[in-house]
Formats: sequence, structure tokens, C-alpha cells
Amino acid sequence: MEAAAKTETFPERPATLAYEPRPAYAQFADPSLAPCQGKRIGILVVTYNALSTLVSVLKRIPPEVWNNVEEVLVFDDASRDSTFELALGIKAAFHVPKLRVLKHPKNLGYGGNQKAGYRYFIEKGFDLVVLLHGDGQYAPEFLAHMYHPIVAGETDAVFGSRMMPNYGGPLKGGMPFYKLVGNRILTTIENRALGTHLTEFHSGYRAYNLHALAKLDFSQMTDDFHFDTEIIIKLHHQGMKLCEVPIPTWYGTELCNVDGLKYARDVVRAVWRYKQTCRSVWPAPEFAEYFVAYPVKQSKHSNYYYARNFAGRGQEVLEIGCRQGGFSAELKEADNRVTGVDSVQPPPPDGVLERYIPLNLDARGALSRELDGSRFDRVLLLDVLEHRIHPELLLNEVRAALKEHGMVVVSLPNVANITVRLKLLFGTFNRTDRGVLDATHLHFFTRKTARRLLEQNGYEIVSVRPTVMPIELVLGLAPDNPLMRIVNACSWFFTTLLPGLLAYEFVFLVRPSRGQ
Repeated sequence: MEAAAKTETFPERPATLAYEPRPAYAQFADPSLAPCQGKRIGILVVTYNALSTLVSVLKRIPPEVWNNVEEVLVFDDASRDSTFELALGIKAAFHVPKLRVLKHPKNLGYGGNQKAGYRYFIEKGFDLVVLLHGDGQYAPEFLAHMYHPIVAGETDAVFGSRMMPNYGGPLKGGMPFYKLVGNRILTTIENRALGTHLTEFHSGYRAYNLHALAKLDFSQMTDDFHFDTEIIIKLHHQGMKLCEVPIPTWYGTELCNVDGLKYARDVVRAVWRYKQTCRSVWPAPEFAEYFVAYPVKQSKHSNYYYARNFAGRGQEVLEIGCRQGGFSAELKEADNRVTGVDSVQPPPPDGVLERYIPLNLDARGALSRELDGSRFDRVLLLDVLEHRIHPELLLNEVRAALKEHGMVVVSLPNVANITVRLKLLFGTFNRTDRGVLDATHLHFFTRKTARRLLEQNGYEIVSVRPTVMPIELVLGLAPDNPLMRIVNACSWFFTTLLPGLLAYEFVFLVRPSRGQ
């Protein structure tokens, strides 16, 4: 945290920072909401050139809130005026022990200032923090309304909403009509994209459970104003509880430092980058922890589409290479009982698998020892054999793990795909992070060599299905997008005509050969 603090020792004398609420809001300051119930509460007052408003903001904090919070931190973002000196003067003149004043040597930006403040309170072991702006746009009289739901254990984040009608709505509080329209449009876009139901994404009045914030990676998040959007996205993605409380709208004479058009572009771009990351198109750095290189494909005629059909319902299933259990969860929803095998860390969530076996699949005989005679109706080897040093050894162990009428589902990438042929035509064979030429692939297969591998290791092929190329990852479209459905149908049609050339993978349903 890049900040410099100036501290002084002041003589003991009674506090004289008088409570001076805005008359219209005084009646709404509810002392019954203020108790901290043993929680360590911090208030983060972010300021930039707030010389004319800071004194009023601090005096509008209700006495009951001062009594229940542990610290009020004024974090000045390298103001060009004397905001920092004023804050120090307030602390000295009125002797407010709970007031702490820090200043960044250089401007970190709206998001950067928040990140520094949250890290400060997290490192000091606080339980929750309320974000309050030093320009007076958000009512300090409502601080207890903001933190009470977190103190009560009802939620992980509270957002003050100006769009709720409780205090007259945004227009009554002076919000310009064009800002109201822009706010509603952006909030609608965000709700539809994220599956949320917030009335407002763009209020800067917020309270957070710091134990929830500690689970977020701030390192690559923006320092700009759309930090507020990114943090909602991350909290929602990680399953944190979100709620809203109504707050009044206030637009005074203070200058707005936000470029509205740029802000709108940044918000839409942040949502789009998040969706592209979650769809595994490419990892946006600020959301990189949510990127899955090999997602469970939902599109029709993918390897997972055929594996779902081949696995069936109500079966004992062994999924080798289960990763974080995404496909295992789908199999469980179809009433299958799934045992997972992989070396991933962390392992799949509890409740997804009947049993999880952490295993080095290249260790000779390790799978048989761990299974210890267990038998299965289906064994899944989806994108596994091409990574093994000796795939034939694993195939032999799998055969021994099948019930009498059990079968194996195998998917293998098609190195004869047209994309690879074109690369060879132009003299390249560069390895990639994923796909047919994944750098971790130790073996490459065509349809013919894949069949040979299975047949030479004691299996007969019941069915084989070519898969379509994952065009949705290239176009960045959801599988249920109407355009994507049309593209997928066309791709499947031509792939069935020329499977050796156009198939991305081949999915085999096999069983032990008679006599094995």
C-alpha cells in the first residue's frame, strides 16, 4: 500500500466535533441500527480535492456511529488542494481519536484509492468497511443503514440504491435526467449479462464484509471509476450475498470528475471481458482467475454432448481426468454416481463426487491399486490419453475396472483437422496453450490411428462420433445464441460429410473385445 501517514499526539480533552446532520435526513438516522455487535467496523472516506465538503461530511456522521465504529480513515488521493491538511487540522482541533488521516504521494485513481483502503483494513483485521465519499454526495446519516445488514450476518455486501423510491427517487434529489437514463441502461445491461437483479450498479455508497473482500484478487483490477462494477462482478461470481438498501439522492454544486461516455464504455467493456473470460475465449487479466482452459462445452455435437449421451442415467461412472468436477456435476444431475480421478489442485467441491482419487495417471498400476476391485458401468477418458506417456497402460487398467456390460467413452483430438493441415501447408506446426496442438499433448491421433490404438489394446468400437470445431470460443458467443446455433448446425452438416478433414475430435464408445 503506497501511502504516507502523518500522526501527532494530542492532549486529552473532550471531543467537540458537533453532530450537524442535513435537516432533510436527520429523521432517518436510526440509532437502533448502529451497534457493532462485536464487529470491527471501519469507514473509508475517499477524498480528492474535498476541501469545501470534508468538514460537513465528518460532522454528519451520527454520534451512535462514531461510538460503534473503530476507525474513520480519511484517505486522500494526492489532492491538489489542502484536503489532507484540513483533515489533520480537524483531528487536532476537535480531538477525534478514531479519525486517522493518510495521503497517497501520487494519485492512484478512484479504484486505486479504494484498493489501498480495503487492503489497509484487511491487514488490520477489521470485519467490515463502509465506503463514504468525501464530497458529500452520499449521506453519512445513513451509515448505520449501510453496515447493519453485514453486522447482522445477512449479507456480504450492501449497495446504497438511489433508484428505490423510498426517499423520493433520483430526480427529486437532483440527478440530471440524462444520468438517470444512462444509469438505468447500464444497470439493465449488467443485470442481463450477470443474471443479477440490482436496481443500481453505479452508486458509490457501499459496505463490504472484509472477509469476503479478502477472497478477491485486486492486483489486476482497474484503478478507474469502473472498479465499482468489477468488484460487483467478482463478488457475484464467487457466490457472495449481495443486497441493496435505499438511500436518498443528492446532487450539489461539487464538480463531477467522471467522463460519462468513457465510464459507460468502460463498464460495458468490463462486463464483456468478464463474459469472454468465463466462456474461455481468452483470459482478461482482471478476471484471469475465472478462466478455464478446457471448459465443459455446452454446444451441440461437442465431445461433452456425446459423452452425456453415452454416459446415460443412473450409472456407476468413473471419470478419469475430472478436473474441478464441472462435468461430474452434470453427470450427477442425471442420477449417475461419479468417482473422479485427477491430480488437480484444489480438488472438486464436496458433494459432487462419490469419491475423489488424486492420482498420477502415468504411474504404472496406480489406478488399479486405488480402485481396489471397484467396477463401473461407464469409464470416461475425455481428452486424457493424448497427455499420457503410455496411453496403452491406462487403457488396460480401465478395461479391468469395467462391469460385465460396461463401456468406455474416449475422446481424442483430430490432428488431421483442416486448421492443422493449413498450418503445415504454410510450414508451421506451432504448439499452443490449448486445442489440437496443446503443448502438453504427447501423442497425436487421426481417426485411423485412434481406432488402431483402441483395437490393439483389447477394445471393439461400438460407435464413433466426429465433433464440430468449438467456433463459439473463436466468436466469443454463447452456445445458445441464435447465430451460434445456425453456425453450429452448418458446421455439423459439413463435418459429417468430411469427418477426417473437419472433425475437431472423435468420440468413441468402446467395450472390451470378446475374449478379453
